[in-house]
Amino acid sequence: MKITLLEPLGIPADVLEQYAASLRERGHVFFACDTRSTDPEELLRRTGDSEIAVIANTPYPDELIRRAPRLRMVDVAFTGIDHIGQTACRERGITLCNAAGYSTGCVAELALGLTVACLRFVPAADQAARQGKTSAGLRGREIRGKTVGIVGTGAIGTAVARLFAAFGARLLAFSRTEKPELLALGAQYVSLEELMERSDIVTLHVPATPQTRGMISAEMLSRMQPTSVLINTARGAVVDNAALAAALNEGRIAAAGVDVFDMEPPLPAEYPLVGARNTVLTPHVAFLTEESMLRRAEIVFANIDAFLAGTPQNVCL
Repeated sequence: MKITLLEPLGIPADVLEQYAASLRERGHVFFACDTRSTDPEELLRRTGDSEIAVIANTPYPDELIRRAPRLRMVDVAFTGIDHIGQTACRERGITLCNAAGYSTGCVAELALGLTVACLRFVPAADQAARQGKTSAGLRGREIRGKTVGIVGTGAIGTAVARLFAAFGARLLAFSRTEKPELLALGAQYVSLEELMERSDIVTLHVPATPQTRGMISAEMLSRMQPTSVLINTARGAVVDNAALAAALNEGRIAAAGVDVFDMEPPLPAEYPLVGARNTVLTPHVAFLTEESMLRRAEIVFANIDAFLAGTPQNVCL
C-alpha cells in the first residue's frame, strides 16, 4: 500500500525514519514531503495514487479528495477535522481518523497560561521592565477564589478544570453530557447563558461544528461581567471575533487570551483582535510542544498500523 505524509510532522528525522522503515519492511511504500503547501493542486499532486494520506491542519477539501482515485484513508495528525472534506470521505467510503489526545495536556497548560497572562498583565509588565518603568498600573488579580466556566468538558476541558481546581477556583461547566470527573471536582453544570453571566473566567474547549460555530456570539458576550476574561484555545469559529474585539475595546469585558482565529495565522493587520485592547494573542501554538509532536506521530502511525490490520482506530467517519 502507498502511504504519503503530505506535510512535516515536526519530529526528528531519525524518529520519522523508524516509522517509515517499519512500514517498508512490511512491503508498503512510504513517502514524506518535507515542506507544507496549502495549494490544492500541489496537495493533489503529492497525494497522487496514494491509498493513505497523512495530513495535519492543512485544508484538504472535498474537491481534492474526489480527485484522488485510490485514496482509502485520511489520517489526520490533528484533533479537529473540520478542515477535511468530510462529505467526499462519506461519498467514497474513505476512513477518516484523527490524533485525538496528543495535545490534551499542552492545550490545557496554555489555557491556564493565557489566563495568568491576562490577569497579571504579563505582556505589559514585560514591556514595563524593558522600558525602565515600574509596577504602576499593573495590579493584577488571582485565580484563587474566582469562578471559572468551562465550555465543553471533553478530555481537554476536563484537564483544564483540574488545573483551575488546583489553583483554588470554583467551577461551572457547560456540555452536552455531564462528566463524573467534573462533578468530582465540585463543578456545577449550568446553561451556557448562566455560565457566561456568573463566570469570572470563561475558557472554551469545544470542536468546530455547525452547532458550535458562532456560539459565543455578541449576545453571549453581552452576558459577561465587565471584569471577566475570555480564553479561547479551542477553534476560532466558535467565537464572533469581531464582536469580541468590540466588547474589549468598549470595556464590556476585561481581557481575552486567544490562540485560535477564524483563519490560520499570519493574521492581517486589520484583523479585529490584532488591535483590540487587553488581549494576549498567540499564533495557534497551544498544541505545539516537543512532547506533543512525538505523541502525535505515535498516534498517527498507530492509526496506519490499525487500518492496515483491518481494525481502524480513532475513526471519525
